Amino acid sequence: MVLFNKPFDVLSQFTDRGSPTQRRTLSDYIDLPGVYPAGRLDRDSEGLLLLTDDGQLQARIADPRFKLPKTYLVQVEGVPNDAALDQLRAGVTLADGPTRPAEAAVIAPPALWPRDPPIRYRAAILDSWLRLTIHEGRNRQVRRMTAAVGHPTLRLVRWRIGEWSLDGLAPGVWRLA
Repeated sequence: MVLFNKPFDVLSQFTDRGSPTQRRTLSDYIDLPGVYPAGRLDRDSEGLLLLTDDGQLQARIADPRFKLPKTYLVQVEGVPNDAALDQLRAGVTLADGPTRPAEAAVIAPPALWPRDPPIRYRAAILDSWLRLTIHEGRNRQVRRMTAAVGHPTLRLVRWRIGEWSLDGLAPGVWRLA
């Protein structure tokens, strides 16, 4: 198992075929034959990406049937009140149906690496951080959930998948687990 701290603006795949602009991919960071991502992390998201050469393990990690918890540190616009947090905890109705209940809490700003490019600072709009744990993995789910409760995501860092964590792993660095 490979744990990789995917930087912002990197694709969760090894090639970028057909793109007129060669975007950064996993092959810019990982030179291990036969490993593949177990799930995805959007180009504009950062953090833990797991790679494996074990197809059954890859399916167990990526398939929502197994309800493997995924924890995100999420910078959002505004400061969510109890009602917004309760909505996240109960499950949010999105265009593709209701989400499973999430664990949600407002947290102090985490000690993270600077993002490149940085989040645009706006003095007139407060922001805050959430720790959000979901048990499924729909397309852009966390972003859609926070927007649905009135707090669009500014920065999204996946910190944990099941038992695996980003602890001690700098952006663009990988290690074997």
